[in-house]
Amino acid sequence: MELNPAKISNRNSQIVNPKSIKNIIFDFGGVICNIDVKLTEKAFMDLGLKKFDTGRSISDSAGLFEDIETGATSSQHFRDELKKFFVTPVTDDQIDGAWNALLLDIPEPRIRLLEEVRKHYRIFLLSNTNEIHYLCYLERFRKQFGYADFDALFEKAWFSYRIGLKKPSLEIFRYVLEHSHLDPSETLFIDDTLKHVEGARNAGIHAYHLAIDTGEQITDLFHKNT
Repeated sequence: MELNPAKISNRNSQIVNPKSIKNIIFDFGGVICNIDVKLTEKAFMDLGLKKFDTGRSISDSAGLFEDIETGATSSQHFRDELKKFFVTPVTDDQIDGAWNALLLDIPEPRIRLLEEVRKHYRIFLLSNTNEIHYLCYLERFRKQFGYADFDALFEKAWFSYRIGLKKPSLEIFRYVLEHSHLDPSETLFIDDTLKHVEGARNAGIHAYHLAIDTGEQITDLFHKNT
C-alpha cells in the first residue's frame, strides 16, 4: 500500500515526489472519525442553552473551549462552567452526551487501510481534542476494532489536551517532529482543516488538505503497490 501519485501530487498538496514520503501524520476528526459539529450545537440547544440576561452568550466563553483542548482546564471545570449557560439545571452526563453528539462513526475501511499503510510507512496521529471526547471515541475504538488504545495502531498518537499544544500552532508540529525524530521533508500531514494544513507547511512538513466536504476520504489517497 502506497500513496497514489495521481491523487497526492497536485498544486494544492505541493508534493512533488510522493516516494520521498516515509512518515504520515493523520488528523482524527473528519479524517478517520466522521464528525458533525451541528449535532452538538443542536443537542445543547435542546438542553436549554441560553444567553445571559446581560446579553452574553456561550460564544463569549471561547477561551473555555480552547482551554479544555489544551488541557488548561479540567473536564469537570468545563462542565461546571457550561452549566451556567442553561435555563434549567443539567447533569454532567447530559453535558457529556451533548458534547459528544458530534462524534459519529469510525468507518472500518479507514482502519483497515491504516493497518496496511503502517506496513510501508511510519504512521502517527495528531488530534485537537479534549478528555471527554477522547474517552468517548476510545471506548468505541476498543469495542469495534479490539485495540487497547490508539498507540496500538499508530507508532505514536498525539492529543492536544495531553501535550498542551494545539493545531495549527507551529509549536505543536515542531513538538511532534522532535519527539518522533521525523525529517519534515520526508513527512506528510493529512487534515481536513485548511489552517491546520497551512500550519504544518509552515513547519516544513508536506501537507494534504482532505476535501471531506466533497466526499474525499483517506482511502482515496492510497493504492496497492504495483
